[in-house]
Amino acid sequence: MTQESAKNDTTGNPVDAPQVAAWWAERRNYLEKIRQVPEVRQRYRKELFFYLIRRALWSYGFFPVMMAFWLPLVLASFNPVVMAQDMISLLQGFIAGNPEQQANTISSLTLAWLSIGTFFLVFDFVISPFRSPYEYEADVYMKSWEQIHNITGSGTGSDPVPDPIRAPGQ
Repeated sequence: MTQESAKNDTTGNPVDAPQVAAWWAERRNYLEKIRQVPEVRQRYRKELFFYLIRRALWSYGFFPVMMAFWLPLVLASFNPVVMAQDMISLLQGFIAGNPEQQANTISSLTLAWLSIGTFFLVFDFVISPFRSPYEYEADVYMKSWEQIHNITGSGTGSDPVPDPIRAPGQ
């Protein structure tokens, strides 16, 4: 990549290094200022709390329950009568077993529930990461800052920094 193509963004418009540095400096300064606003800090905590609760309920509530009922239903060829007969015989065997076997079965089911939930929790954190209200506020502010300072973006309108992966004109 030549120096000339490195200076151009994906639309072919030049983006000077001082403009990019000013953009990032302004964003950093704005983030430092809004982190001290109590309302935004409270909204951050509230959104983080609800995000974590939502992810935990989804991962430990929905997926293990779905797997506990859907997989046996599929294995019973979607015949609930066969599934109920199999479950009744399993429950009778559980009740007839000694306390050590019952405790072992309950601990195995609990371990399976937690492992399935934890797997989906990690997977869910990767797929749907937390979006900070600070970042949202900074994005809105920087869009207006770009318009005021007439900085040409990389085609998306939200980031004036050139994309180093894509060549100009792509």
